[in-house]
Amino acid sequence: MKHSPPRTATRRHVLRTGLGAGLAVPLLALPGRVWAAPARELALDHLHTHEQIDVVYARGDAYLPEALGRLDHFLRDHYSGAVGHIAPGLHDLLHALRRVLATDRPYQVISGYRSPATNAHLKATRGGGVATRSLHMDGLAIDVRVAGVPLADLRDAAWSLQAGGVGYYPREQFVHVDIGRVRRWGG
Repeated sequence: MKHSPPRTATRRHVLRTGLGAGLAVPLLALPGRVWAAPARELALDHLHTHEQIDVVYARGDAYLPEALGRLDHFLRDHYSGAVGHIAPGLHDLLHALRRVLATDRPYQVISGYRSPATNAHLKATRGGGVATRSLHMDGLAIDVRVAGVPLADLRDAAWSLQAGGVGYYPREQFVHVDIGRVRRWGG
């Protein structure tokens, strides 16, 4: 019986079998090459909880469940402690925005996830500044700023991505970004 030599993976074979999508394989060695799945990372400082996080949350097309769980906890409702699920697309928006800004400074988080009870309380006590159906309650929105980056530059960079809503709050010193429909308010 004749034995065939072990088959060497070709780029076509890798792509056809789905290994090229980065599924649980951060490095893929091919003859003469090493392919590294690009990592997506976020660095955040929460202004209310005084916590900090710097985490790789995805490699290539694969999100890292443990990292997403850490980000869900980090971005919890700072009033009640309730943890919601933050959409990975929001992390991708923040990652892309950081690249547009060409900064490695962390985002300063003002508000991430907001429970329905917290949202209702804020709506009742803060007048027109809180939406009844806020995307914060769905894990689709975040309010941030970046130390050393003018707020108007952060707003303009977010708007240039055309990835969702952009709210500008210069008096409160933050920019709201979300992955809802494309729209802008506040200047």
